[in-house]
Amino acid sequence: MGFDLLVIMKRPTPVLSFLLCANLLLSALPGFAEEFHATLTDTSTNTWVEDFSVDGGVGKNGDVAWSVRKYTLRGGKQAGVDVVEVNNGKLRFTVVPTRGMNVHELHCGDIRLGWDSPVTELVNPLFINPADRGGLGWLDGFNEWMTRCGYEFAGHPGEDDEKMLSLHGKASNLPASKVEVFLKNNRIHVRGRVEEKMFKFVNLEMVTDISTEIGSTLVRFDDTLTNRGSSPQEFEIIYHANYGEPLLEKGSRFIAPVKSVTPFDERAVEELEDYQVYYGPTKDYGETVYCMELNSGAKGRTTVMLHNAAASQGVAMSYNVDSLPFFTLWKNTDVGEKGYVTGLEPGSGFPYNRSVERERGRVKTIAPGKAKHFHVEVEVLPDGAAVKKAAAVISAIQGGKKTVVNDEPEQ
Repeated sequence: MGFDLLVIMKRPTPVLSFLLCANLLLSALPGFAEEFHATLTDTSTNTWVEDFSVDGGVGKNGDVAWSVRKYTLRGGKQAGVDVVEVNNGKLRFTVVPTRGMNVHELHCGDIRLGWDSPVTELVNPLFINPADRGGLGWLDGFNEWMTRCGYEFAGHPGEDDEKMLSLHGKASNLPASKVEVFLKNNRIHVRGRVEEKMFKFVNLEMVTDISTEIGSTLVRFDDTLTNRGSSPQEFEIIYHANYGEPLLEKGSRFIAPVKSVTPFDERAVEELEDYQVYYGPTKDYGETVYCMELNSGAKGRTTVMLHNAAASQGVAMSYNVDSLPFFTLWKNTDVGEKGYVTGLEPGSGFPYNRSVERERGRVKTIAPGKAKHFHVEVEVLPDGAAVKKAAAVISAIQGGKKTVVNDEPEQ
């Protein structure tokens, strides 16, 4: 038995606020929550639910409280932005369908995955001009933990094929055309469809399924990028995961099974020997960027980790190297409005302009009607034992293989 919740608003309709509440009972299967399904947005049927709420409990005594909430922000540059809050009883996070299904922040106890940006609102894409400041307008909305870059192009702004490309593409500023929330097999899902379409140029569809098992410390991204056009389509994707305090501090470390590491530019050469170690907030630091290829385990997956100075808390990311063969480490340990943040960024390529990436053979294509699949898992490491366990996994992937350190940027 399950719930199927659906509300449709059709014009002309007065401004209404729909609140859907389901107090879920335990199912006959012990330890599992009652399944439900709700469509919150569907442009094909003019469906839009302003407010949604569902709560439940798991276990013999219903001792793991979980919930899903959807509401719409008002005022300022966040006006009209839809958010979906998920609480699995152990961790909670906020999905932003209006901003490409990005995830704003994730909390687990006293650990936050996210950072302090001078951009404090969840900015509606209507207020963002990607072409601003020579193609850097994307930064007007940059404050989220998990931001996808792409999909037609990603990376630095600049000209490619006589066309001006803006920073990191359009993905983060494309509102989802369909949003569903549901619970199946004790896992809460927020699924969204984001369409990047332009007459004569691109016809890409991204379906992302962001899910978490009730009571776990892990969130999973299962993404499918499909070429809906009739010609082969170039694509780029970078999972721009950003971390500040408390995991980022003086002495924090980045750990990964690194096959090779190359400084992005001459600035990064200066700190190549310390690329795995972080400084405290440093005035006028700017940024350093390192381009890596990582080793993978028997199933083609790899794991990277960021942990605090005491190795008492951290975060681990795991993903398939065949679909995301390149990794970028972005260190921006500046102060105040300049941002104290680091990015752990698996991707189909590096964040050079697409013209550079194509020249170096890193821009891939999707055949007509075909799809590419990406699977990324992020796990909060709440204590020293969890950090130690993740380090052992990474060490096993590395094995006895040496890291190639290139002391100059790509030529």
